[in-house]
Amino acid sequence: MKLTFDLLRRHARDLGAALGVALIAVVSVAAQTGSGTQSWSLPEHQGDFPRMLVGKSPTEVAASLDRGPQMETGRSPQWYLGQHRKMAQALGALQAGQPGRVDAFVVAVGLDSDPVFGRETREAGKVLERRYNAAGRTIVLAGTDGSGPSDLPNGSPESLAEALARIAELMQPEDVLVLYSTSHGGARIGLVYHDGDEGFGFISPARLKAMLDDLGIRNRLLILSACYSGQFVAALASDTTALFTAASADRPSFGCMSENDWTFFGDALINHAMRQPVPLADAVLEAQRMIARWESGAHLNASNPQTSIGAKVRQWLDPLEAQMPQSATDPVGKPATAALENMQH
Repeated sequence: MKLTFDLLRRHARDLGAALGVALIAVVSVAAQTGSGTQSWSLPEHQGDFPRMLVGKSPTEVAASLDRGPQMETGRSPQWYLGQHRKMAQALGALQAGQPGRVDAFVVAVGLDSDPVFGRETREAGKVLERRYNAAGRTIVLAGTDGSGPSDLPNGSPESLAEALARIAELMQPEDVLVLYSTSHGGARIGLVYHDGDEGFGFISPARLKAMLDDLGIRNRLLILSACYSGQFVAALASDTTALFTAASADRPSFGCMSENDWTFFGDALINHAMRQPVPLADAVLEAQRMIARWESGAHLNASNPQTSIGAKVRQWLDPLEAQMPQSATDPVGKPATAALENMQH
C-alpha cells in the first residue's frame, strides 16, 4: 500500500474539520538507570491537531511521523479493557534471560488487520521461537487470522513499544532482540498501522531507532516485511544489528493480498529458509533467490530485499545458532504465489 504526503494531509484536514477538537496523548515511560530516572516536565500543547499529526510541508510531515502517531477511533470501552487484559497477560508471561548465556527474545508483530498479516505473524512467532530457543521469551501481537476475532493483543505502535519496554527490563546485556514485523509500508513513511476503520498510525525509521536506542537494546535481529522497508537500513544499521527487509527503499514487495497465508518475503524467509538448520546468512540468501524466481515468473518488478549485517553480529549470532534445532520443519499454509497463479488462469 502506497501512502503519500498529500493523502495524509487530506485525511488530517478532513478529520480535523469533522472532530473540531482532538487530543493526542504522548506517554513517555522514563527509563530506569543506575542514577535514577529521567527528568520530567509539564506537557505543553504546541500547535493545532492537524498540524501536529502531519504538518504543512514535507519536512513537517517527516518530523511528525518520527514521533510515532497512533489514533484509535470508535473503540468501545470493552475493547480497551480487553486489550489491556490481553497485553498484561502476554507481558506477564515473559521470562528473564539467564546471566552468562546469550538468550533471544522474539517479538512478532502484525500491524495491519488484513488476515494475511495475522496468519504470517502467528507462524513467524512459532518458527523464530523454535529456531532461537526462545520459549517463554516470545510475544506475538496481531489481529485476526481470518477465522474470527483475535485472541492476541492487537499489533500496533503502542503494543510494540510496550513489548519492547518489558523485554528491555528482562534482557541481560548479552541477550538479543529478534523482531519480525509484517504490514503494509509507505514510501518515505515507514511501517503502517491500519486496523479496520478504527486504528491508524505509523512507525518511521527514526521512531523505531529511537525506541530501540532509548531502551538500550543493542543486539538486534530485525526482519521487516513491508513495501519500501529498505528505508529502515540507514537508520537502524549498527555493528551489533542484523537487518533484513522485504524490499528496497523505493520498491514495493508482494503477496500481501488479504486471502494469502504469506507474503512473498515471509513465505521465502520464515516459512522455508529459516525452518532449515542453516546459518542465518545462508537462509537469507536462499530466501532472496526464491523471491527473485517468484517475481520473475510473475513478471513483477524486483522488490530488491535489503541486507545489513554489522561487524560484531557474530558475537551474539554464533551462540544463538549453536542452540538451533538440527532438524527442519515443514512449510505450512498456501504458497504466497498461489493467488497470482489463480489470477493467471
